[in-house]
Amino acid sequence: MKRPLRALAAAGLLAAASIVAVTVGGTASADTQICEQYGSTVIGGKYVVQNNRWGTTAQQCINATSTGFEITTLNGSSPTNGAPTAYPSIFVGCHYTNCSPGTNLPIQVSQISSAPSSINYRYISGAIYNASYDIWLDPSPKRDGVNQMEIMIWLNRQGPIQPIGSPVGNANIAGRNWEVWRGNNGGNNVISYVASSAIPSLSFDVLHFINDTRNRGAITSSWYLTSIQAGFEPWQGGAGLAVTNFSQSVNIGEAPPTTPPPGTGACAVKYTANSWNNGFTADVQITNTGTATLNGWTLNYNLPGGQQITGSWNATVSQSGSAVTARNISHNGTLAPGGTASFGYQGTLSGTYSSPSSFTLNGMTCTRS
Repeated sequence: MKRPLRALAAAGLLAAASIVAVTVGGTASADTQICEQYGSTVIGGKYVVQNNRWGTTAQQCINATSTGFEITTLNGSSPTNGAPTAYPSIFVGCHYTNCSPGTNLPIQVSQISSAPSSINYRYISGAIYNASYDIWLDPSPKRDGVNQMEIMIWLNRQGPIQPIGSPVGNANIAGRNWEVWRGNNGGNNVISYVASSAIPSLSFDVLHFINDTRNRGAITSSWYLTSIQAGFEPWQGGAGLAVTNFSQSVNIGEAPPTTPPPGTGACAVKYTANSWNNGFTADVQITNTGTATLNGWTLNYNLPGGQQITGSWNATVSQSGSAVTARNISHNGTLAPGGTASFGYQGTLSGTYSSPSSFTLNGMTCTRS
């Protein structure tokens, strides 16, 4: 997605952000050169290829082919501690009111049964860039502007660049291990999955990454998938980089369960509290009683009336009304089968103390231990 907000946030100029609409350049029946800043064209009657030069005023041109695109001219460069110069990409869905032909996006995550994808990249040496998928989600079916959640899949990272935020753990998805980063660019939340080495081609289900993001508490199944994009973020150099083939579908239907159903005992919670006249403390121990490793966890429950959390340790704990959300921090996010993680908090108390009655971990109903 075009991201002027990231560039401006990196420069400390977020308040001055302005959004420029994408222009549609027509349909490419043969190779089509695009040099306009936000110029785009349709290929294969299904996908949009966009130049999307949002981080530099220097010239950038891409050549749209029948199956992808190539960067042919790239004169801009950016410091590696800031934002990239552009995101030339190919996409399905809706991007700043530019929707790909016949797309069924936006669509709620709960309605998606699978989202099979296949891509082939051509890489070059001597440049600083990443090759990434961008997956955009929002609580509403947005067809314009910035969405609240961005998932980035970094299939190749060249040079001293890094994702937004900081590492929070690892995930095993699509038969590979990914380092997971989490942060905010000033305009939206970002979760990035970074490959340990360059991946020139990959066939996978985008829904698996969406489900992992959901299990980390960043979205819910009621959110909408709005677009899926694949391309490059160049910082320095990049002419010759290419997406030689791209295929993406989003299938609707009943999705197979991604976590055990409630009551299967895939998690257990031990809740130990100490209370006095106007306050209390609680120690919470989570145990993974399932057979799969949890890479990141979110515990949800409700506090009885009169309890307000004032401080916590070993987890990021937030409270809205009676609803409590506790998320892992960097050192305790991975729970192997049989593994445990503990955190605690203190709070104020009004009235008679009682403990929470039920807990869910990454959407699974837990037993009490």
